Amino acid sequence: MTTYKDRLGAGTGKLTLAEILEIMAGDDLPVKFTAYDGSSAGPDGAAISIDLLTPRGTTYIATAPGELGLVRAYVSGDVEMLGAHPGDPYDLLVTLADKLNFKRPSPRVLANVVRSIGFEHLKPIAPPPQETVPRWRRIAEGLRHSKSRDADAIEHHYDVSNAFYEMVLGPSMTYTCACYSDADTSLEEAQENKYRLVFEKLRLQPGDRLLDVGCGWGGMVRYAARQGVNVIGVTLSKQQAEWAQKAIAEQGLSALAEVRHCDYRDVRESGFDAVSSIGLTEHIGVGNYPSYFTFLKSRLRTGGLLLNHSITRPDNRSGAAAKGFIDRYVFPDGELTGSGRLITEAQDAGLEVVHEENLRHHYAMTLRDWCRNLVENWDAAVAEVGLPTAKVWGLYMAGSRLGFEVNVIQLHQILAVKVDEKGGDGGLPLRPWWTA
Repeated sequence: MTTYKDRLGAGTGKLTLAEILEIMAGDDLPVKFTAYDGSSAGPDGAAISIDLLTPRGTTYIATAPGELGLVRAYVSGDVEMLGAHPGDPYDLLVTLADKLNFKRPSPRVLANVVRSIGFEHLKPIAPPPQETVPRWRRIAEGLRHSKSRDADAIEHHYDVSNAFYEMVLGPSMTYTCACYSDADTSLEEAQENKYRLVFEKLRLQPGDRLLDVGCGWGGMVRYAARQGVNVIGVTLSKQQAEWAQKAIAEQGLSALAEVRHCDYRDVRESGFDAVSSIGLTEHIGVGNYPSYFTFLKSRLRTGGLLLNHSITRPDNRSGAAAKGFIDRYVFPDGELTGSGRLITEAQDAGLEVVHEENLRHHYAMTLRDWCRNLVENWDAAVAEVGLPTAKVWGLYMAGSRLGFEVNVIQLHQILAVKVDEKGGDGGLPLRPWWTA
């Protein structure tokens, strides 16, 4: 009897899809794999299985090897997961990250793999409609991080559906890292704690003026207004601005709070006591950091404080641009760098950095809770945005949770002050003045 390994050694004989997977990933697969050609691989008793359902899925995977092809097949329904909820495929991702190690076969074996797959599957086809155009197309069609292109990128990510975000984010409608006091802290308590932490770091008092750039659905705006602070928030998402303005009115905060649908660079007011930027830096582009920090500094009074809260890389050497799944499905044009680069740019803009901290583990917990919300509201979420988009969000959040846990990404808060020409900082206390 001739086995597939015999055929493999000879470089002849058509291979099944399961055999091809074993060639690429080894015999010790951590999950069960089945395919539409009737072949299978991996342990029969595996808790999680992956089923390749259609020839189109093979085309997606063959024409975009790596995560992008798999995502295309998964989002389009050509690959199905069993044993992992699509709203939170965290366990599957951990299993694959820990135990799956793809290798490149020899040229002779690779030629046999290509013949077995069939040349008809090597011609690229249109990706799912949830995928945005590749970065090179975006570069050709418009200046990256221009106001219009930034608006398009924000619309792609944030203007999904306010109702969908309510299901995922919970009552706070806060789409940024929460701050957990301990393992038993609820998501809502942790988000409230995050806003309190930002508020206290900025030393805000009743009657002060706060500018919140990239304000989302206005969580920080409303928190500060409830403490008697006058707040202007800005967002590029029209849906966010409309939701936030409605919430401000319903909570009786209109005399103190306002959310505008505009680019932060269009804010003309200045002399603010504080500026908060919670989750905006990821969208503006590393090359724009000098103008970003210079602009925010120009909005502050002397002695005013800036709190910059953003996702970062764990080093300052890695390339900034997002790749693959994140760039094409989640954050078009998103860029990340290390906290050292952020601190350097803030300092070079003339701000004095007085404190920074990493909330990496807190963001992993936040994403865990968002995934839990999505699972609990899965049917309603699918009805609201469709199955492919809901699957994108489950995959994105679970993958991001894993990224924070294994230190591929971090979350840093950087606190800086606008000093006068003699270094005066408005009389800041000698030690941190906020509670954790």
